Amino acid sequence: MSKPEIWKNGSFVRHEDATVHVLTHALHYGTSVFEGIRCYKTKKGSAIFRHAEHMQRLIDSGRIYRMDIGYTREELEQASIDTIVRSGMEECYIRPLSYRGMGRMGVNPINNPVDTIIAVWEWGAYLGAEALEEGVDVHVASWNRMAPNTFPSMAKAGGNYLNAGLVKMDAVLNGFSEGIMLSTNGHVAEGSGENLFLVKNNTLYTAPVALSILPGITRDTITTLAREMGLSVQEGLIPREALYIADEVFFTGTAAEVTPIRTIDHHKIGTGRRGEITERLQTAYFDIVHNGNDSHGWLTHVPVTSAV
Repeated sequence: MSKPEIWKNGSFVRHEDATVHVLTHALHYGTSVFEGIRCYKTKKGSAIFRHAEHMQRLIDSGRIYRMDIGYTREELEQASIDTIVRSGMEECYIRPLSYRGMGRMGVNPINNPVDTIIAVWEWGAYLGAEALEEGVDVHVASWNRMAPNTFPSMAKAGGNYLNAGLVKMDAVLNGFSEGIMLSTNGHVAEGSGENLFLVKNNTLYTAPVALSILPGITRDTITTLAREMGLSVQEGLIPREALYIADEVFFTGTAAEVTPIRTIDHHKIGTGRRGEITERLQTAYFDIVHNGNDSHGWLTHVPVTSAV
């Protein structure tokens, strides 16, 4: 079975033909911005979760890096819907990517063309299906999150993820599922590809965006759901040692969804498995994306029938 076609600069190309030149600027200098979006097979049909917010962040990321993507948010949304429908996939991960293409070499990318693609593929639970209930084992990374005014952390840019890759590789090679990054001042920031929440005495704590974390869309979702449950959510500086005495800690993200953490640096967190508040938030989140019970207007339904 052939792989789904990829939308590139307004047209569809075969998966094997979606190539770039070796002198593509983004390959040499990391000049790309991207998104990760999920289309779920809900009980009410296929639907993309928070589609508009993701596509707007893609455009905003490009704007921060002086990169005119050349498409409106609505055009990008339609392109991803068309890509899914054409693939015939009822559930998939969506990857929009805009990058500086082949042109003049050198650090200055302004005169290089901007190419945009949208690809879809199957992607299950990012940290493993069993992790959603049992939790994962993580450690505090030796690599810090970048300092403010070094890289723009509000942009989801390819070059920023070199830092994340170091954190993830070190975690896996040391027998952990993931790493938690601290800020340059030693405060809790986020995972390599996830935001992080700490629960203590029925209050949720998370790092502020000013601490160079990515302002996650799933992070915003969980904050909204928690407050609707009457839970307090506070943004502020979290010392490393607060992780070890937390009642619960969990990751959030498009790929990770809501994943509990059972140990940090071999310290058992709470009962050593998914906590009560994490489970409540996870249930509320999955009720939207799996059951289609969406009272917030977060789902965009996609008319998937069969592959073209």
